[in-house]
Amino acid sequence: MDCKPQIRKFIVKNILAGADSLRNEESLLEQGLIDSTGVLELVAFIEETYKIKVDDDELVPENLDSVNQIASYIQNKLAHVAK
Repeated sequence: MDCKPQIRKFIVKNILAGADSLRNEESLLEQGLIDSTGVLELVAFIEETYKIKVDDDELVPENLDSVNQIASYIQNKLAHVAK
């Protein structure tokens, strides 16, 4: 399942307010594109859309810093839930 388009669409619409210059590998933190409120919005989107729970210890840049990393995190989490 390729969830990158859906993640990207959410970020562009809800966090970047329509600016469509985001690359999948671009760091949301380094570019100053997301703040703590944006992270909370992103987590709510992930939990609602993919029916997974994002644990507090998973709120790290390695999981949520780019479209690619978010997609990888979701795919890994879904794989573990399916087992």
